[in-house]
Amino acid sequence: MLKNIPPILSPELLKVLCEMGHGDRICIGDGNFPGMSMAKAEDAILVRADGHGIPELLDAILQVIPLDEYVDTPVMLMEKMDCDKDMPIPVWDEYKAIVAKYDKRGAAAFGAYERFEFYDHAKKCCCILQSGETSVYANVILQKGVIK
Repeated sequence: MLKNIPPILSPELLKVLCEMGHGDRICIGDGNFPGMSMAKAEDAILVRADGHGIPELLDAILQVIPLDEYVDTPVMLMEKMDCDKDMPIPVWDEYKAIVAKYDKRGAAAFGAYERFEFYDHAKKCCCILQSGETSVYANVILQKGVIK
């Protein structure tokens, strides 16, 4: 056991976060995200976090890694499809509040990719963290910054 490490971060996930360098990205997928196939596409590491929601994972991860200050939007969401344009996504507000605790840009640190563009970027991430999140459109990509 380690002191001051959120217990939701598994040893496998901590290893990945530690090995990531500046500019490396991690995709946190919701329960519907095709994590296995995304990870296989480019030999990314697949880490399971079944039973855990993304807000809790996001908060824990941002306690141990910084977001990239050298890009405008180090937090990327998946845009809603046209058929879902009117669907509210309240988990995004949770994400913005969590990011604001750790990054002075707050909501300005967020961008979005079209669904299939999101998948293309996810395939290039160092790690796919497959959560048990039940909210739809909850997927998020984080770009690691420099620890100063």
